[in-house]
Amino acid sequence: MKDKEVKNLGLRTEKMTINMGPQHPATHGVLRLVLTLDGEVVVGAVPYVGYLHRGIEKIAENKTLHQVIPYTDRMDYLSPMSNNIGLCLAVEKLIGFETTEKCRVMRVVACELARISSHLLWLATDALDIGAGTVYFYAFTEREKYYDLFEEMTGVRFTVSYGRIGGLARDWKKDFEKKVYDVVLNTPKCLDEIERLLTRNRIFVERNRDVGVISREDAIALSLSGPNLRASGVEWDIRKAYPYLGYERYKFEIPVGEHGDCYDRYLIRMEEMRQSIEIIKQALKEYDPKAPLWPEDNDSQKVFYPPKEKVLTSMEELIHQFMVATKGPKTPKYKEIYFCIEAPKGELGFYIVGSGTNVAHRLHFRSPSFVNLQSLPIMLQGDMVADVVATVASLDPVLGEVDR
Repeated sequence: MKDKEVKNLGLRTEKMTINMGPQHPATHGVLRLVLTLDGEVVVGAVPYVGYLHRGIEKIAENKTLHQVIPYTDRMDYLSPMSNNIGLCLAVEKLIGFETTEKCRVMRVVACELARISSHLLWLATDALDIGAGTVYFYAFTEREKYYDLFEEMTGVRFTVSYGRIGGLARDWKKDFEKKVYDVVLNTPKCLDEIERLLTRNRIFVERNRDVGVISREDAIALSLSGPNLRASGVEWDIRKAYPYLGYERYKFEIPVGEHGDCYDRYLIRMEEMRQSIEIIKQALKEYDPKAPLWPEDNDSQKVFYPPKEKVLTSMEELIHQFMVATKGPKTPKYKEIYFCIEAPKGELGFYIVGSGTNVAHRLHFRSPSFVNLQSLPIMLQGDMVADVVATVASLDPVLGEVDR
């Protein structure tokens, strides 16, 4: 009798607003999503950020340009190499500084290693978020090999602070390039194994295909960048459009999707790792261990720190380091530049205004994760609550660079 009464009255539903986060484990940090639901269907989504705000940009306007470098490690902390080198390239553009060819090659290798490492972590957590736990171990095992490379390259594994204005913190050890080559040569085997687990897996495909869709037009209008833009069918990569570090010399493809859904974003990142491996192989062929890492003319030496081993053994080099730390490099007063790189998550930009001193008058970071989160209200519209987890994971946001 009760069931009949319900049937006769009809089902009455009303919209409900719930919080997802900022402590939810699937939001990849302190991201708060306010979801409006009709049953289990998302009819509205508003992302709230700011829970991790540290005021890095204002701090950077009160530190010397060299002192800002460690702060970039704490933005996208999954690819600190890219952040360090991007800031150094921006400062070098502002002061008109040219690095050596050897430095250029080493920076390319460092940036692409960071891209692979970042994508491997994304792959592990994306799969884990929707229940594919085995992939986590495959991806993290491979990623550990890259962290071993970072440790040997920089002395630390995570917050590397490897970039330096005018160069890099240190040269590579003897035969280090061979170790890099051996690691990247074996990574495709791991990617093949993961693809056998995921790419045609019925559960994985159904959880990602036609989920979190954003059109080409909306992606462009919202200024998406990186894999999230390319998955919507836009062939845009800053390494091709505005080459830096000599990327125009390397042969690599820009993977482009068709549907702009979670599945395409997965396929794009898988192919990007393979393309990064090819770039690293080409760059290592240009690497000359006997060439100088730093420019050797007297004017250039006013910009960068001397090698640490010389500072510890020579009074002149100690004085040189003190002068660079306290006075250089000076930026042209009120000259302003914008420089961007293709970071693992998209366009990482730096807007700098010179002050006539070694402290920037203004310094702003254009972080891709912050901009990419704008797309969530469109992506989530009409999807199920369970799809929210897959969609957020597919964007690969890092809240350290969202809030800064």
